[in-house]
Amino acid sequence: MDPAAAGGPATPLPPPPDLKARSFILVDANSGRVLAALDPDSRQEPASLTKLMTAYAVFHALSEGRIKLTDMVTISEYAWKQEGSRMFVEVGKQVSVDNLIQGMIVQSGNDATVALAEHVAGTEPTFVQMMNSYAKQLGMTGSHFTNAAGMPDPDHYMTARDAATLTRAVINQYPDYYKWYSQKEFTWNGITQPNRNGLLWRDPSVDGVKTGHTESAGYCLITSAKRDGMRLVSVVLGTNSMKAREDASAALLGYGYNFFESKRIYGAGQPLTTVRVWKGAQAEVGLVLHEDLYVTGQRGQTGSVQAEFELPARLVAPLAAATTVGKAKIVVDGQPIAAYDLYPAQDVAAGGLFRRMIDTVRLWFN
Repeated sequence: MDPAAAGGPATPLPPPPDLKARSFILVDANSGRVLAALDPDSRQEPASLTKLMTAYAVFHALSEGRIKLTDMVTISEYAWKQEGSRMFVEVGKQVSVDNLIQGMIVQSGNDATVALAEHVAGTEPTFVQMMNSYAKQLGMTGSHFTNAAGMPDPDHYMTARDAATLTRAVINQYPDYYKWYSQKEFTWNGITQPNRNGLLWRDPSVDGVKTGHTESAGYCLITSAKRDGMRLVSVVLGTNSMKAREDASAALLGYGYNFFESKRIYGAGQPLTTVRVWKGAQAEVGLVLHEDLYVTGQRGQTGSVQAEFELPARLVAPLAAATTVGKAKIVVDGQPIAAYDLYPAQDVAAGGLFRRMIDTVRLWFN
């Protein structure tokens, strides 16, 4: 079709904004598509962005019931003596996990962060081992941590890509705890401190995430915003001022929302295809994804989306709904973009003796 007859040529996609930062990345939180990036896999000093990894480990402990928000934590001398940004907890006093989390997230308190690490793991070094283990599980291949609060260390680093991966994990896995990242201030010990993320005041769609700064790291900011159901995550590392990191983050978000759109293609639990089950109590089962599937493309130009299936030659009961039985390769305009695990829509029990015998014979000839 003539583009003019269809309403004119498509809008060309402009390049991302030219930002004065050592590294940055902009990612669609739902689909995971990278929309803009500069040196996203370079190892950078994360400063207090580290506390997002600390929070992930704390949230994991909460979700497993190993700790509770109401737990009272006795502040150790080691936690109390932490330098840099502080919540101003006092040695020997007891503070709830709930308050310590707010002190870590809103006030970026190094003392609160270490107190939480000690409560979860006994000691900060043991907690750091947990941080690195969770990072590996999340696929954060360019990151390594040596402390919980983000103090400078040659072996303590994170990439912008990994920071975006971690942010998506916190938002998607722990939505009930993510609420603290939009909190604008917190008062403890008679001292009210504002959240250092100035975009919380500048942009109502921004609801997080974390700032970081040391002289060597520069000014860093992880931001997330949600507009019309589309959530973006930006990571900006190594700018020269608080204003610069906020302006850079705002520019990335503006670029993403102006030129891209995200669409939900399949819902979690929605059958993508139906397959034969041999020797089962039922003859067929639907195959589903365990999470919603989104596709992100240039605004107004997201084309045809198809799923291509990679399945075993046959499926034999019993089948468990939690067991991966194949993959769905998502193809947009003829180009594969990602592959996702497929699962049975429900458990399929083994059939009765007669059904198993009949299918055994049929399989000899199939």
